[in-house]
Amino acid sequence: MIFDPDMTSVKPYFIKALHEWITDNGLTPLVVVDATYPGVRVPEHVVEDGKVALNVSFDATQNLQMDDEILSLNARFSGKSHTVIIPMESITAIYARENGKGMMFDIEKEDFFDDEEDDSDAQKESIKKNKPHLKLVD
Repeated sequence: MIFDPDMTSVKPYFIKALHEWITDNGLTPLVVVDATYPGVRVPEHVVEDGKVALNVSFDATQNLQMDDEILSLNARFSGKSHTVIIPMESITAIYARENGKGMMFDIEKEDFFDDEEDDSDAQKESIKKNKPHLKLVD
């Protein structure tokens, strides 16, 4: 989500602001993450259909840090502590668990390969083909 290609993404700013807003209102902030995005580090057993919803409240996490590129934290899953690393670009939504108020974001799969020079055209085409699509059924 870039409004001007010469400027940084606004997405991390929205995510940080919404996290603060949800927390200040006494609610529980959740993020939805595209777990297939490069650099995402979450326990595999919590991933469903390539996505994971994580409680990112201060009560549920330790060492929660957000900057313009990464959201990182320590959390317990099935009683075991894990370090979680989430590139901001992999976040598809942030919302309050109690009322669903928040924001959704797009992820451009083609951007996965922007920094990688050795990826084949076949790999890029495969990702483009796997985009979700809707079909009208009467």
